[in-house]
Amino acid sequence: MLIEGPVEITLPDGGVVRSDRFMVAVCQCGRSARYPWCDTSHRRVPPRSRRGSGSA
Repeated sequence: MLIEGPVEITLPDGGVVRSDRFMVAVCQCGRSARYPWCDTSHRRVPPRSRRGSGSA
């Protein structure tokens, strides 16, 4: 997700991270090594399988 910066994000543990960039990519998949910032890890790792997606 792209957000116009600067951005300040409060993490679930209460920590705060900040970016002064004019455009920020925020991780939504949880795979980023730079969480909460997107590092495009979602492009390198196959998507997780969905439950119940098999044939019945």
